[in-house]
Amino acid sequence: MPSLSIAIVGAGIGGLTAALTFARQGHSVTLIERRTGFSEVGAGLQLSPNASRVLIRLGLAPALRRVASVPERVVVRGIASGRSIGEVALGTYMQQRYGAPYWVVHRADLQTILLDAVRSEASVRIATGRKVEEVRNAPERAEVVWTSSNGARESLAADVVVGADGVWSKVRHAVGDTNRPTFHGYVAWRATVERRLVPEELAENETGLWLGAKGHVVHYPIFSGNLVNVVAIERAKAPVDGWSAPGRAEDLLAHYSSATPVLRELLGRPREWLRWSLFRHPIRKLARGRIALLGDAAHPVLPFLAQGAALAIEDAATLGALLADGPQDVAEALAAYEQHRFERVTRIQAEGRRNGRIYHSGAIVAFGRDRIMQWIGPESMSNRYDWIYGFRAPE
Repeated sequence: MPSLSIAIVGAGIGGLTAALTFARQGHSVTLIERRTGFSEVGAGLQLSPNASRVLIRLGLAPALRRVASVPERVVVRGIASGRSIGEVALGTYMQQRYGAPYWVVHRADLQTILLDAVRSEASVRIATGRKVEEVRNAPERAEVVWTSSNGARESLAADVVVGADGVWSKVRHAVGDTNRPTFHGYVAWRATVERRLVPEELAENETGLWLGAKGHVVHYPIFSGNLVNVVAIERAKAPVDGWSAPGRAEDLLAHYSSATPVLRELLGRPREWLRWSLFRHPIRKLARGRIALLGDAAHPVLPFLAQGAALAIEDAATLGALLADGPQDVAEALAAYEQHRFERVTRIQAEGRRNGRIYHSGAIVAFGRDRIMQWIGPESMSNRYDWIYGFRAPE
């Protein structure tokens, strides 16, 4: 089968998954990364069955099982009261219902596994230290222009260019979307802590979700259960400076001054916090001509549904399926990709915003929310997202 030449801009989770997918199909791949190395800051990822199913099909299950955790449930509590509100079934229930696990994993572990797999593919070239300046569309070929770390300006022509370069995507401009993402009014604090230092009642094999009007907190075991990933969401009037910024624990504890003591104890344990601003960007275009976008470059999602990495992995699988037949009609295949993904991603973006409103409800709405969670039970709390977790790439 004839192969395509494919340039991927960005070597994050989505870009690496796409590179591996294309290489396994026999395509020639150039992976272009601005950074000169692949070190990843410590943070966790949730890989629900719609994402883990894709990674398993790529042959990554043995490596992931060595580093991932499988929480048995989500326990939902009130931040101020500490009272249990409800549960969401994960673990064995997810595996049986969807045929794939609900994994939680250290981002650096997943990136390392993907990178090792990509490096084992002879048809993949990795070009680091390249800052993309421009992407050009043409009927016969697309072109990427970059500046290398030594200042030299270079270009590469390819049958397809895939933008996997994140929220502030340069490739996005090439499909006709020049709007900038907007700050959503929240900052995410992220840290990891050794599991032995976590309060005993919060160190079980489960995900904790704490809800309150001023924000919410999520924690779950990662790194084969030896670490606990902690994410605290804070309402904020302005974004942090730069991509991320260090945070002081005393500032976070002041924000959550009314939290129950055991949660405050957890928030006081990490030695270092990093803060990320949350941005939103409504999906407008996923493809034009020979250029396509995936992941945050196309559709940043708020982390209130734990689907950011999962959607990038889904995008890569869908794009791979539609380009599997090689150089038939690339523009037509990319148009089909946009058609396949647009409605689903728009719905997930909206559901994430809705979850944020529900999580941060005032007292009256929160009372009804809590009653509903208690009434429908753990399994039904999972089942309401059948439409997300049951995803399979087109054949």
